[in-house]
Amino acid sequence: MQSFAEQRRAATGRFLCGLTAILTLAALLGGCTVGPDFQRPQPNLPDEWHGTAPPAEGSLPAVADLARWWTVFNDATLNALIQRAAATNLDLQQAEARIRQARAARAVAAGGLGPSLDATGAYQRSRTPTANTTGERTAVTGELYQAGFDAGWEIDLFGGQRRSLEAADADLTAAVESRRDVLVSLMAEVARNYIQLRSDQQQLAITRRNLTAQQHSNRITRQRFEGGFVSGLDVAGAEAQAATTAAQVPLLESAVRQTIYSLSILMGAPPAALEAQLSPEGAIPLRPPVVPVGFPSDLLRRRPDIRAAEANLHAATARIGVATAERFPHFTIAGSAGFRAGEAAALFEAASGFWSLGPSVNWRLFDSGRLKAGVAVQQALADQALIAYRQRVLNALQEVEDALAALEKEQSRRDALATAVAANHKAVMLAERLYSDGMTDFINVLQAQQALLSTENALVQSRAAVATDLVSLYKALGGGWENDPMAGDGSPPGDAAIEAPSTGVDDRQKGLLPEREQE
Repeated sequence: MQSFAEQRRAATGRFLCGLTAILTLAALLGGCTVGPDFQRPQPNLPDEWHGTAPPAEGSLPAVADLARWWTVFNDATLNALIQRAAATNLDLQQAEARIRQARAARAVAAGGLGPSLDATGAYQRSRTPTANTTGERTAVTGELYQAGFDAGWEIDLFGGQRRSLEAADADLTAAVESRRDVLVSLMAEVARNYIQLRSDQQQLAITRRNLTAQQHSNRITRQRFEGGFVSGLDVAGAEAQAATTAAQVPLLESAVRQTIYSLSILMGAPPAALEAQLSPEGAIPLRPPVVPVGFPSDLLRRRPDIRAAEANLHAATARIGVATAERFPHFTIAGSAGFRAGEAAALFEAASGFWSLGPSVNWRLFDSGRLKAGVAVQQALADQALIAYRQRVLNALQEVEDALAALEKEQSRRDALATAVAANHKAVMLAERLYSDGMTDFINVLQAQQALLSTENALVQSRAAVATDLVSLYKALGGGWENDPMAGDGSPPGDAAIEAPSTGVDDRQKGLLPEREQE
């Protein structure tokens, strides 16, 4: 008869042999993964931009880097605002929290591929009725002590867990890209508000300057009226002109303050936090002489929203496999080991030990079509994700073309307004001189002053529009996230889908949008 130690060694050997056989079977079948493999979409894109006009050969200056596009304006205040917004903006912090959520969800999915181990313990006291040999009814009272471990491992034979992890990886990628998209939009929004602030401040300065000139004309007109050279109509016209201009000042002052409030909120600060810093008047940022626009195909790897849409498509495709795997058998290895005894003192004796190990299979053969419908649901979701990706690409193409067209036409408008302002300055000087000499009516002075104020404000607005259109172009091109310190945060190892694309620009290959004249 074998001793207890020999029996234990024999049992352990059988246990290891069975476990080895099961693991070998799992390794042989582990490569089976149901569901479609993700294929990166290849949308049809134009070869070049419709609005791109290459500069003359040999006239290319240094090309600005899209990764830090805001620095081409050479405005230290704008640089500081964008840097601060990237560190303190609340929308960006929400996006970072979503990355942490996606990373934790990925860890949950990864845990499904491994085994689980539970510690167990129980105490049971029972009373069982019985009958003795004489037929008398009695009761037996007993106790049971148990302690041990339960282990389980679902073998991922058909790849459901691996597809789930693949989907979680794609969700994490989408969260990272969504944060990058928030960052790109945030930088553009800060730049737009800053440009609007400087435009409002310059319009305010122009209005005040024109108001001073009109008040001076008003005094001259009153003196001429008192001397009997003009009628009261000229005095009334001069006063009305000055009052109308003065009425614009509060509106512009309010616009300046509201834009400062908007910038403060973008910094994650109270509305008046930047009032002292930004209240002094500043110039509208100038745009660079050239803009690197690249090729339409560059958008696929540069724009974070397109990359996020691609990751969402990847996740939806992987979940088709998760749903498909539910239609196949589920194989599980379950085991338990521990001690069981009727007395506490004997619980951990060798004779009280027990163990069990064995595979099990669970296969739902009939469910009224629910699992099949679940696959169809995921396929429809993947179709929606593909359509959303295509729509995102088309929207990106339109945004770039819109920005190119707006930038080109606004430059022409700005040039024409600059000519108009110069001509109106001359007209005002001439009208005032002729009026002082009594050679023209005051209505001509009023008209000249009104035209000057109108065109000066229009020129400031056009210069701001040129800078704003440039910001829109940079945003449409997807620049600004590459040098972000969190650009790679949350990326699963080996995920090439979220590697930062190259931002270098080859002048021999990349199209350039020229500026006809530096402001």
